Amino acid sequence: MTLVEVDDVSFGYTASPVVHDVSFAVDSGEYVGMIGPNGSGKSTLLRLILGLHTPDAGDVRLFGRPSREFADRERVGYVAQDVTENTKNMPITVEEVVLMGRFPHAGFGRVSADDRERTREALHTVGIEHLADRRITKLSGGQRQRAYIARALAGEADLLVLDEPTVGVDAESVEAFFELLNRLNADGMTILLVEHDIGAVLEHAGRVICLNRELYFDGSPSEFAEGDALGRAYGTDIRREDEVTVP
Repeated sequence: MTLVEVDDVSFGYTASPVVHDVSFAVDSGEYVGMIGPNGSGKSTLLRLILGLHTPDAGDVRLFGRPSREFADRERVGYVAQDVTENTKNMPITVEEVVLMGRFPHAGFGRVSADDRERTREALHTVGIEHLADRRITKLSGGQRQRAYIARALAGEADLLVLDEPTVGVDAESVEAFFELLNRLNADGMTILLVEHDIGAVLEHAGRVICLNRELYFDGSPSEFAEGDALGRAYGTDIRREDEVTVP
């Protein structure tokens, strides 16, 4: 099943397009990593996919429906780059944050024993069940990102969309975070990840999309590492600086 369809999409906040004539699709079970230089349109493209913007040209579909009309929002788990900033003043516990994922399933607004069980299962899956009673404001950046992934799992999301989720997270937590994504994908979760760390995308994702307003590459990590799309998209031979390789 195709979960995301981007067909000849262009969009701009002004007369200059931020995204120009981009097309790709994401099928169920894929792990797609999207890379590109700052200002390349990656986050804007995610907002188009999520239905937060309307394309100036082309079409975006979620689960076969126009993204702006897609109503089953619980099927998409979105983890934003600024999730840490958004939770600074939230006086709620980790368990309460994750339980929010069950609200679309709760009959007449009532949280059932099954909802609480699924919340506990989600906390266990991401490895923070021991933090259930802690205030979300007291967690590290990496722990907070796990809490929001757990919320998506509790909501029974089919697609996990992440916008540079490792920004501000320490190196040890970043590695554990990518191991978690690997496990979730192995269990069937479809992942669309925007990430600034090119090496991490090449190591963990099954498919690479390279964007700089236009689509420069869409294929396997090995093909990307062997080709010239990186230098063309970034405007420099970044390979020599970062020694980007596929493990």
